[in-house]
Order: sequence, then structure tokens, then C-alpha cells
Amino acid sequence: MKFDMSISDNFASFIDKDTGMAVFIDSFDNKEFEVRIGTISESESVGSIIAESTQELNEKLLEIINKNREKK
Repeated sequence: MKFDMSISDNFASFIDKDTGMAVFIDSFDNKEFEVRIGTISESESVGSIIAESTQELNEKLLEIINKNREKK
């Protein structure tokens, strides 16, 4: 899954067309981002990310998603 969220975005969602997995990210301060994974109708929190740049945010999103996939 490829992420292209900007550090200035307060909310983003991504859906993996192959698996149907949905990822929702939101932030109130654009430094700490809450990440939820599931489906469009139901998701659960998998953690928070603190990022100072767009590149760091997208790298950490990929990392947290990959860790979650390993658990299942």
C-alpha cells in the first residue's frame, strides 16, 4: 500500500483494492496522527504516529501498517 498523505492534512483515508483493507488517519495538531485499520464500516485503532515531515509521516504509516499485517 502506498501512502501520500501530507503533514498538513488533518485527515486521510486509503483503501487497498486487493485486500479491501481501509486505513484512516486523523490529526488535530498535524504532529500526532491517529491510525485506524479495518473496513469502511468498522475499524480499530492501531496506534499513533508522531511526525515532523511528510516523508517521515508516510514512512511511519507504512511501518505501522506492515507491523499490523504481521500480527494477523
